[in-house]
Amino acid sequence: MDVFLLTHEVPARLGVFFGIFAMMAVWELLAPRRALQQRKSVRWTNNLALTVLNGVLVRAILPVAAIGVAGFAGERGMGVFNLVHVPYPWAIVLSVLALDLAIYLQHLLFHAVPLLWRLHRVHHADLDFDVTTGARFHPAEIVLSMLIKFSVILVLGPPALAVLLFEILLNATSMFNHGNVRLPARMDPVLRLLVVTPDMHRVHHSVNPRETNSNFGFNVPWWDRLFGTYRAQPHAGHVAMTIGVEQFRVPRELWLDRMLLQPFRADTSGYAIGREHEAAR
Repeated sequence: MDVFLLTHEVPARLGVFFGIFAMMAVWELLAPRRALQQRKSVRWTNNLALTVLNGVLVRAILPVAAIGVAGFAGERGMGVFNLVHVPYPWAIVLSVLALDLAIYLQHLLFHAVPLLWRLHRVHHADLDFDVTTGARFHPAEIVLSMLIKFSVILVLGPPALAVLLFEILLNATSMFNHGNVRLPARMDPVLRLLVVTPDMHRVHHSVNPRETNSNFGFNVPWWDRLFGTYRAQPHAGHVAMTIGVEQFRVPRELWLDRMLLQPFRADTSGYAIGREHEAAR
């Protein structure tokens, strides 16, 4: 089973990526939630170039996929699910939820530690919010996130299938909840009981630090509600709210070279959790 999953991991993930990306891109054209403020050609070219660069670097630096780490843990009896007997279907479900909680906590950590925020703010510095924002991360954050994920997998010992399902789910929901798409008004409150919706996650991309430091979930919305980080709506409303961070407001910052250098420029005042007051001065 693990050999089969390793063989088909890349085609499965790429297939989902291109399929969901195409669907969201069409949806954004047909029913946009907000009018874009920046040139789409510039943003998409550079955001997708960063995505390709990340993919190449991850495969070069960390060629062992997450499901490979799960297979390694399974062969050596490492991790909770390899030490405690749990029926296979339940092991899949519990592993996906545990991995999702780990991603939530990691996201919180990247907002809480100023040094990590320097990396993560590349994601937030996009001046618009659409499907390509969901793949816009600094390479150093991607590598560090993979190492954290490997560590969680070694401790958890999840089935390889659960890891693959989680990776596909995370990829798909990241593109969905970053979509510049309009959902029926009555659908969003119901849907966000089960999954993070674009309107829920868009609050997290507000220039307002108190809104930025909320709604950290990617897949399910339950962790934000459970840990008190949930915010239903932005203060200014979704159409009028400002996207991005204060330090990088000019269109030139949307280019690949500037994105790669952003962690080394400007300070972190106002956005690391616990320092929001600095932005209000």
